[in-house]
Parts: sequence; structure tokens; C-alpha cells
Amino acid sequence: MTEFQSRFLQEVSARGFLYQGTDNAALDALLSGAEKAKTPIVCYIGFDCTAPSLHVGSLIQIMMLRHWQKAGHKPIVLMGGGTTKVGDPSGKDASRQLLTDEKIAENMAGIKRVFSQFLAFEDNKPSPSGRGLGEGAAVPYTEVSPGERTLTPRPLPKGEGAIDPTSSAAVMVNNDDWLSGLNYIAFLRDYGRLFSVNRMLSMESVKQRLERESHLSFLEFNYMVLQAYDFVELNKRYGCRLQIGGSDQWGNITQGIELSHKCHSRESGNPEVIREEIPASAGMTALFGLTTPLLTTSSGAKMGKTASGAVWLNAELTSPYDYWQFWRNTEDADVGRFLRLFTELPMEEIRRLEALEGAGINEAKKMLATEATALLHGRAAADAAAETARKTFEEGQAADTLPSVEVAAPDSAPAYQLFVMAGLASSNNEARKLIQGGGARINDEKVEDATRAYSRDELLRLSPLKLSSGKKKHILLNVRAA
Repeated sequence: MTEFQSRFLQEVSARGFLYQGTDNAALDALLSGAEKAKTPIVCYIGFDCTAPSLHVGSLIQIMMLRHWQKAGHKPIVLMGGGTTKVGDPSGKDASRQLLTDEKIAENMAGIKRVFSQFLAFEDNKPSPSGRGLGEGAAVPYTEVSPGERTLTPRPLPKGEGAIDPTSSAAVMVNNDDWLSGLNYIAFLRDYGRLFSVNRMLSMESVKQRLERESHLSFLEFNYMVLQAYDFVELNKRYGCRLQIGGSDQWGNITQGIELSHKCHSRESGNPEVIREEIPASAGMTALFGLTTPLLTTSSGAKMGKTASGAVWLNAELTSPYDYWQFWRNTEDADVGRFLRLFTELPMEEIRRLEALEGAGINEAKKMLATEATALLHGRAAADAAAETARKTFEEGQAADTLPSVEVAAPDSAPAYQLFVMAGLASSNNEARKLIQGGGARINDEKVEDATRAYSRDELLRLSPLKLSSGKKKHILLNVRAA
């Protein structure tokens, strides 16, 4: 393993975040010098607004930004208000559904709330999870001087879009601010000629669609152009030096670096310099890219997906208790890896926990669940979820803090319908299958008859009813008089 000198790369490398890098040695030299001088480097990660919340699959990127800020650097959270209108083809066999401007704005509002749990948007203030994120800094800087690996301070651009260069406080921006105002002909003339269609066709996101003979629209084909242009704008406006993304974004990231270098060559009076690769030593500010591995569980399942759907980061979509349960249900072989990625426990403690065997591994899973939930929802919510689980599973109680659903009392309802009302089954047929398979319980009693009828008075008397699907999914059904 490479011995990094910078605090950021040491930490994320040890915890398993790193997959690819454009020039990790030069980035390490840049960051280590900056950290010694307490001067923040700016990086960004983009998040498109395709849903009302991010899910657990995005958490590895959010944790990267958190580690970046804790090392004293400045993170930019880029909201993809513009690129969402196009749709990223990466990892998709079909075109994404086009969203209205109103829906994109609604999704963006939901997504924004998550980041305040992990990042400090005001200097020297802890995030709501209760953990401080490091000191502010003095001045930004540009590049490593060729051969000497020293820092050359410079001020960030002033005027519209300028940020405080002395601070590691996070910034949130929207790429719709510059993308929606582009003139199509002018953009093609100024930037279109800097892209090679041959190169674009070789990118995995495009190549996979073509190999599978899946439809790829011209709109989607332009996504990598717009993402590359994002890096150009963020570098100009905010002095951004690094883009981080999942490994499926590698081609888009390198396109952004190359576009920035080509633009620099043109602005420096060398418009004929249109090369595929331009070295950082070519007299221009060095830009960098890093990717994280795309995560799957040991059994091959996609990270953040369960049989009942996505595990969302917004509490109104996935409750703190259900979020805790998701981590508690981690496969044994994944416990150590997930402790490194999704908690901030010391590495020594993680090594102790992952070495536990037999029943002991369950204690490690509980620790993972509590620490991961505390980062997102706060320590109080994490402890409450852990206590609810303890009462439910160890004492057999219907804890008041279990997720609950309130419904108006029907005149009568068969047992299977109660599971649909509680959201434990998506249809009557699914509820019947759950009962027939022996996985349904009401107040900890196995349901034998799917058609067993509950009268209105009986439901009001028993309320709240504890409904269980299998051993680990429970809901309190609160029945109220209409």
C-alpha cells in the first residue's frame, strides 16, 4: 500500500475509500503541504436530483467529503439542477425519466437536508451529529511547483461566486446556475471542438449501452460534456482542484480535467493544443480526480437496496429505526469493511470488532448500526433505535419507539389487510403469501388464518397492534376512531 503523507489520503486509503486516482503522488504532495500550512484545497462531488432523497449508495461519497473537511479542506456539494435535466447514462440500460423543473427543485430541497448532518457549513461549528470538523484556514493555493513540490499561494477569484478562501466551511452550489444559461451554438463553438467523439464512444457509460444495443439518446450522450464543463466552471469560480466520484464516473472526471487543461492552453495563446493528455507540469494549475469503489455486499447485492426497496437517508422515507436495522442486518463478511467506511471508530477498535466470532459478531453489528445511525440522525436517535431493537428482540416488548402507522378504523378487516395497511406488504396477495409462509405475526402471535376478521371494536381495543414481517421488521399499527 502506498505510504501517503497527507492526513486526508492516509485516512481514506486506510479505510478503503480509494479506487482510482489521476496522480495520487502529486495530490498527496499538494495536500500534505496544504495541511501543514493550514490552507484549504477545494474539491467537489456532484449529486443529481433524481429522487427526493439520496440513498445509502451515495453515503460513501458523503463520507469522502466529511473526511476531506476534517482534514482541513473545503468541500463543495454540487447539486445537479442542470445535469438532472439531461440524465446520467452511467450504469443504466435505459434512459432516465425526464423530470420537470418543479420536480427537480422539490427533489433538491429534500437532498440538501442530508448534508448538514455530515458537513459544517459555518466555520468551526460541529455538524448536528455532534462531531467537530476542523479549523478554518488562511489562504488557498494553486499548484505544486514542478520538481520542488512547493505551494504557490494565490487569491481565489473575486466577485460573483467568490467564496471565503480562509475557511474550510462547506459550500453548496447548483450547476443549473451556469448550464441553463448556455448558448448552444456558442458552447459548441467554444467547447465542442475540444471533445473527441472517438474518445467519448470509448467511455464505459456509452460503450456498455452500444454493446447491449440499448437506446442512448443524443441528450444523454451530452451528459459527460456538461459534467466536464462543471469542473471548468468550479475551477474558475471557486479554485476547485479535485473532483471525486464513484468508479463509474472515471471517464467523466478525466474528461473534465482534460477540458480544463485544453481551455487553459487556448487562453494562454495556444489554441492549436488539443491533446488527449496534458501533463500537470505543462505550466498550468494541476487538477486531480479520485474515485471510490462501487460497493456491493459480500453476496453480490447492490449497496443500499433491500427486498423492500431503497434505504433512504431522509428520515421521512426511512425511519432512524429502519436505518439502524439495515446496518444491524449486515452480512458477517462485510462488518469490518462497513465499519471502516461508514463509521468514524478508531481503526484499532474496528480491528477488535471485526475479529469477533460466533455470537460476538452481533455486538460488532450493533456497534456498526448505532455509529452509522448516529452520524446521520444524531446520537439520541441512534441510541433510541438500539434500545427499541433490544426491547423488541431481547425482551419481546412492543416498544413505543417502533415505527408506527396511523389508520382510521375500518368496519372490519381481515388479517392480511392489516399488513397492507401497515406497509409491510404492497398488496393483498403479497400479504397472503407472507402469512402462508409463516412470517407474519400480530402482537408476537403467529398469524395462521389470513382471512381471520378483526371487527372495528376489536381493532380499537387492541390498538396499537404490533405487526411483524419475519424476525426483523416490525410496525405499530395505531387504529383510531374515524
